Amino acid sequence: MKERYKLPCNIAQTLNIVGDRWTLLILHDILIGNTTFNELKKNLEGISANILSDRLKHLEEAGLVESSVYTKHPPRYQYTLTKSGRELEPVFDALLIWGRHNLDYCYKKLVHTECDHEVELQYYCPSCEKIVDKSETETIPVEKRKVSL
Repeated sequence: MKERYKLPCNIAQTLNIVGDRWTLLILHDILIGNTTFNELKKNLEGISANILSDRLKHLEEAGLVESSVYTKHPPRYQYTLTKSGRELEPVFDALLIWGRHNLDYCYKKLVHTECDHEVELQYYCPSCEKIVDKSETETIPVEKRKVSL
């Protein structure tokens, strides 16, 4: 994929990986259990086979998806998320919750299985072992370095 954003920003650089049309939907579909090309193609109504193939290759190169052959003749692949890919799950949850609060029509909600009430996302400090309020956080610059996956 072409690097669209050259900004020194985590969000911009993340969008260089997952910001193309269909990419987040493909990752989410794999996360929820659609792992073969045909399952993805069927579930993501409107995506062309070429785009799906291109996005899957890009996601493999980016280290978010792994593929394995499940039939040799003809070769067919099963896709799974890497650790890095699975770490996008809270991002999907945040988008789902945002949609619940801001879309005119909502398709899903995220609920606590024990009591069936909607949940909220929170910030957690593993050093203090506490939930912290957003007002107690700030974004600070870090030394530019390549992050290993």
